[in-house]
Amino acid sequence: MKSFFNSESVTSAHPDKLCDSISDAILDEVLKQDPRGRVAIEAMTTSGQVFVVGELTTKAYIDIPAIVRDVIKEAGYSKPEFGFHYAHCGVMTAIQEQSPDIARGVGKLTEKEELEKLGSGDQGLMVGYATDETKEFMPLPITLAHDLVRRLAYVRKKNILPYLRPDGKSQVTLEYKNGKAERVTNVVIAAQHDPDIDMKKLRADIKREVIKKTIPKGLLDKKTKYFINATGRFVIGGPQADSGLTGRKIIVDTYGGAVPHGGGSFSGKDPTKVDRSASYAARWVAKNIVAARIAKSAEVRLAYVIGVAQPLSITVNTYGTGVVSDEKISKAVRKVFDLRPGMIIKHLRLRRPIYRQVASYGHFGRTDLDLPWEKMNKIKQLKKLFKK
Repeated sequence: MKSFFNSESVTSAHPDKLCDSISDAILDEVLKQDPRGRVAIEAMTTSGQVFVVGELTTKAYIDIPAIVRDVIKEAGYSKPEFGFHYAHCGVMTAIQEQSPDIARGVGKLTEKEELEKLGSGDQGLMVGYATDETKEFMPLPITLAHDLVRRLAYVRKKNILPYLRPDGKSQVTLEYKNGKAERVTNVVIAAQHDPDIDMKKLRADIKREVIKKTIPKGLLDKKTKYFINATGRFVIGGPQADSGLTGRKIIVDTYGGAVPHGGGSFSGKDPTKVDRSASYAARWVAKNIVAARIAKSAEVRLAYVIGVAQPLSITVNTYGTGVVSDEKISKAVRKVFDLRPGMIIKHLRLRRPIYRQVASYGHFGRTDLDLPWEKMNKIKQLKKLFKK
């Protein structure tokens, strides 16, 4: 039986990702100075402007405009001809303290904090996922999509393709046969470029230097179709062409559409917000289940209510691949993992400035980073519960 699935990704200079990076860079700076600061920051960008809004309760002094400009410069907007420039854009802020009504739910910022009693910072549903399809325990389509835009950024920064500009996107379609990836049917690349580059050369260069050096040879064949700058021109890009907003690439951030999304975005939120911390915990749980070979794939759902420490529900769906019933696996998860928000913060050490690095190219499956929610440190405990 054949099926098809596709996922997309974007470069760190895409307007939405630029905003995610700004939000997480501000969060990281707060956590450097004040690990228990409360942060809920969003950014929006358009031609020549960046707006930073949200809630911030902290002892730290944060130079928001300087952080914004640093992120924009690092993303590659360092030349005026790119239509957006780190030194020339306007930066406007509208920041207030966290609502006292919300603050009541997660406890007072006192010197003596009891993490085991820390309530959830909001209500909501969080989803984590893992699969043995790849060594990263991630779906192959999103893994390839991320690899493509990372390579696109690399060949630009290393001047391998010096005519490229910062903005870019990718999309990959895979054909599956009986649940196994057989081939890549389509590859889509949109790469911003200088105005005088010949499109025929650009397409040949990207096919050679980006696609062929990223996607395994065994997945490409004569029938694979390539859509490289399909409109024939992509000179105007970045915030000059499209507005950007924090939290608008939640499927890119997670599993590429392979499973449902709980709804909340991650960037700009401190770990008392379960949108972020519990989503990381759900991935941690799912990855350990699959790594322990209890299932070939696992979707973990957690639900919380504001101000309450214990999750309302913990459910596991292995899509029929589990060695025991999903109900038994769910019960095992409750025994092995403490999924109260404060305990997630403690066990995953989430009050560190580690978030800007995951604002682009996915929060999960990052073998290039040392991320606590990617640790496979509960395998033995899970296996012990299923020994005959």
